[in-house]
Amino acid sequence: MLARSDARRGLRQLPWPGLWICLSVSICLGLLGRAARATETTPPPSEPATAPTSALVAHGKRDAQLHDPSSIVRCGDTFWLFSTGRLVSSWHSDDLVTWHRGPSVFQEMPPWVRQVVPEQRGHFWAPDVIQLGDRYLLYYSVSSFGKNASAIALATACSLDPASNAYGWTDQGIVIQSSAADTFNAIDPAILQTTDGELWMAFGSFWSGLKLIRLDPVTGLRADPTAAPLPLAFHREIEAAHLCERDGWFYLFLNHGVCCRGVESTYEIRVGRSRSITGPYVDRDGVDLRTAGGTLVLASEEAFIGPGHANVTQLDSGTFLHCHFYDATARGRSCLAMMPLTWTANGWPLVITGEAAVTDTAPPAPR
Repeated sequence: MLARSDARRGLRQLPWPGLWICLSVSICLGLLGRAARATETTPPPSEPATAPTSALVAHGKRDAQLHDPSSIVRCGDTFWLFSTGRLVSSWHSDDLVTWHRGPSVFQEMPPWVRQVVPEQRGHFWAPDVIQLGDRYLLYYSVSSFGKNASAIALATACSLDPASNAYGWTDQGIVIQSSAADTFNAIDPAILQTTDGELWMAFGSFWSGLKLIRLDPVTGLRADPTAAPLPLAFHREIEAAHLCERDGWFYLFLNHGVCCRGVESTYEIRVGRSRSITGPYVDRDGVDLRTAGGTLVLASEEAFIGPGHANVTQLDSGTFLHCHFYDATARGRSCLAMMPLTWTANGWPLVITGEAAVTDTAPPAPR
């Protein structure tokens, strides 16, 4: 109090011009102090965080949170795909951009499942689907992590529309099975009907790599249950096969790396091709896929992590590749991505990303 009183007396003793100058200096110093404190405590405006999200847009991120997408099929004017999930998850879309979750394929586990995989609780993996005439054939995997006691089974339906009287899946049982005594793992089915009408299934994960068996187009089951699976590709970390046919070539897409670790996943999509469905498949450098070959198609980029389970879809508007990836902006959740696919002059697939993908990843609704 004494100091404040002395200060006031000092100010009163100053002549008016001196008092005015003193007050002016005090006010200026106070304003400067406030400005300095504001500079210290208020962070500069940040630049828009566009880099992570731009990578997702450039790779055609969709709003469906899923893992291991199947091929895309059409039922009426609606597109459908299936994915890993409780009793097999389903998804549908009218425009291939906005996706909605559909019903699970099964209402309860088929009775044979726990005989093959006792620890199974109904979480089925990596399905694939194909339409043959007026039927839909859905192949799905039953397994558990780190083991090759597994099976690929078949379910069939006449419609994918839950509102249709023809809707409903019928389990047709096991197509192929593996056990700890086998050198392969019966998961990750990939179905292709060739232009000659033959039906084939590629499959496999880790162990001795990817295999191929021939199916009966009438039953959807193995054409010859006694025939040994044919070797297609090998790598110490390999799975997620996909087959497609184009201009006299058969293409085998696959994954090297590991999945299911969120942003730590190392999946990348690679490819090889062959003049015969049974192989041998070689990459662009001529390396056999059975000796760890494979030309890189798609890998991690910024927030777009671990693309996997590639599928190629031919539409009136062009060719598209869809897959899942792990979104680094969403704690590594797996999401669907879809982007245009073109072919080089030498017939190798090339994914279109960046600005071209932004304008091309929204194909028109089916006609």
